[in-house]
Amino acid sequence: MATKSKGGSNAYGTFAGEEVEDSNEGYGFCGWILTVISILIVICTFPISLLFCIKIVQEYERAVIFRVGRLKSGGAKGPGIFFIIPCVDNYLKIDLRTVSFDVPPQEILSKDSVTVAVDAVVYFRVSNPISSVVNVEDANRSTKLLAQTTLRNVLGTKSLSEILVERENISHSIQHTLDEATDPWGVKVERVEVKDVRLPQQLQRAMAAEAEASREARAKVIAAEGEMNAARALKEASEVITESPSALQLRYLQTLQAISAEKNSTIIFPLPIDMIQSVTNKL
Repeated sequence: MATKSKGGSNAYGTFAGEEVEDSNEGYGFCGWILTVISILIVICTFPISLLFCIKIVQEYERAVIFRVGRLKSGGAKGPGIFFIIPCVDNYLKIDLRTVSFDVPPQEILSKDSVTVAVDAVVYFRVSNPISSVVNVEDANRSTKLLAQTTLRNVLGTKSLSEILVERENISHSIQHTLDEATDPWGVKVERVEVKDVRLPQQLQRAMAAEAEASREARAKVIAAEGEMNAARALKEASEVITESPSALQLRYLQTLQAISAEKNSTIIFPLPIDMIQSVTNKL
């Protein structure tokens, strides 16, 4: 009988909390009888039996072999050619390439009670072929279902602003959670990306109105600050001009020069303020 022990793992992974250990003794008496008969049949039908004994797996594949229902020692086979014994050996091909999976849009209620639709993409691959066969019925399907549940659970603890701003941190959190959960299945989650966050139309209009009002408020504040700075500069300029009356005359001449440079048919010549004040005093 095969020995089983708890608390630990070997190259073959664990099943239901117990180690999966292969041993030639685990075949049992009937298993040995079937194995010997199969070998004799292969020898008697040689070389035709080679068509059923020789198998090939690609570079990106591995073969997990079961003999009389027991996991064969030596780990997964491949890539290349390997041999099996017909009738007693059964094998499964496991693809080691990275698989990309689009998580369907999930309706999520955020921490601040806002309903949003979020979809993501998950990249994962099989890192341990034996564990992916022995410990779980369908590793790919189980990983996809777990990705949907994990996405809902993680985003349910975030507010709307965190979901919109902290996408990278949320993606790393989901990846870490998935990787820990799928490690006993022999699956490695390489990357998780939150693709899109869709808000309800009513919420989008409310957020747009809020952003527009905020921009208008900032524009008014900036315009008021500009008027204040301009008034302060004009005040300082007037104080400088009052110290020298001739400075005002020079300013008049500069204004006249600026008007004449635009090729206008009408030229306005400003009268000195001192002259107007002298006339008004006499009157």
